[in-house]
Amino acid sequence: MKRFRILVVDDEVRIVNFLESKLKASGYEVLTAANGLEGLEQVQAQQPDLVVLDLLMPKMDGLEMLKQMRSFSAVPVIVLTAMGADADRIKGLELGADDYLPKPFNPDELVARIEAVRRRLEPAERGKTPEVIKLGEVTIDFKKRSLQVGGKEQYLTRTEWLLLSQLVNNAGRLMLYEELLTRVWGPEYRDDIQILRTWISRLRGKLGSAPGSPRLIRTVAKTGYIIDHPA
Repeated sequence: MKRFRILVVDDEVRIVNFLESKLKASGYEVLTAANGLEGLEQVQAQQPDLVVLDLLMPKMDGLEMLKQMRSFSAVPVIVLTAMGADADRIKGLELGADDYLPKPFNPDELVARIEAVRRRLEPAERGKTPEVIKLGEVTIDFKKRSLQVGGKEQYLTRTEWLLLSQLVNNAGRLMLYEELLTRVWGPEYRDDIQILRTWISRLRGKLGSAPGSPRLIRTVAKTGYIIDHPA
């Protein structure tokens, strides 16, 4: 059975060596890269299952690597940010990172977050989700994992598909912040409302990119989100 493959991209040799030992001891296959350029090459050549990505690196920083990588890969990414670097953390999430961890960090917490991402990669239950729904200029085909807005294809990451699936599965019902966070990211994220707001914003941007597109996802202030039943 193929082991879960993790790419660690960081220019600090001490951190890379430590994470490599820790992750291998936890049963993972580990690849390493010292900067964003090497990281992109590894993603293309080795197709890792997850990337642990530092943001401050020479030659190509983590944000630029993430931006370029998202043009061809939906591999989950956990970004490592300096303590208090909120702007970098938010930018990373906006570019498509799945999670973040401030430095210095507890390696056991990193392993726990990797496990949470692995759970999200498991096939989602379709349940009541229709294969195709249409709402105004928006067409969502869950069988083909295709989203079209105004006739134009929109690319969604795994996390965006999971989030959209949960909302559509529960169309007409208010989904609480804690409920969405637990179902999409895992119970350890139930209080991380900022990460949910960031992903909802990204999803809305893709769902409403055509003139006249309806506001598919509605906000209930300080409570959660809801998608109305499609006509």
